[in-house]
Amino acid sequence: MSYTNLLRRGCLSWLITWMAASTAFAMPPIRVLALGDSLTAGYGLNSNASFPAQLEARLKEQGLVVEVFNAGVSGDTSAGALARLEWSLADNPDVVILAIGANDALRGLDPSQTRSNLQKMLGLLQDSESQVVFAGMRAPRNLGQTYYTNFDRIYPELAQQYNVHFYPFFLEGVATEPALNLPDGIHPNETGISRIVDGILPLVIEAIQQAL
Repeated sequence: MSYTNLLRRGCLSWLITWMAASTAFAMPPIRVLALGDSLTAGYGLNSNASFPAQLEARLKEQGLVVEVFNAGVSGDTSAGALARLEWSLADNPDVVILAIGANDALRGLDPSQTRSNLQKMLGLLQDSESQVVFAGMRAPRNLGQTYYTNFDRIYPELAQQYNVHFYPFFLEGVATEPALNLPDGIHPNETGISRIVDGILPLVIEAIQQAL
């Protein structure tokens, strides 16, 4: 096992011990807000199969006292998410998973506007002092190289600018895989969501550690 893996395991062990001790004193759970669109909301799935529900279950399996709130709205764009962000932050989440922009690309919206909306959201999140896990999106390739190049670059560039926890592609390992998606070929099925949780889980744990 590498030094990095040992270090991560040590950090997780410390976190679980801390959370167990906190539970004994009735400390509130860590609050994680998942803000996004239908990919977050769990389109076509039972509520317990959605991304927030599966993520919460996996975090609890790790011994963490946590609540993951589903702030996904099907069909939402970056503009819509920006409009409801302050309301979504009313409960002062410790960690915010920002996974928005897929509908901007599907509708062929101007990437510069998507960038501007995401910048404003990241700025507000920075001011809120929540730890941010920023999930990247990619544009469909049939929109042409100029469009998808300008769109795809938004996420890594903003992640670097705002120094947030960055998961490069929310649908990594799931997009274009028929066995992991609903018949529409766009939305992950329950197994696909599980695959997404597998990928992003270490980053969420890292964000929780830094939020404490």
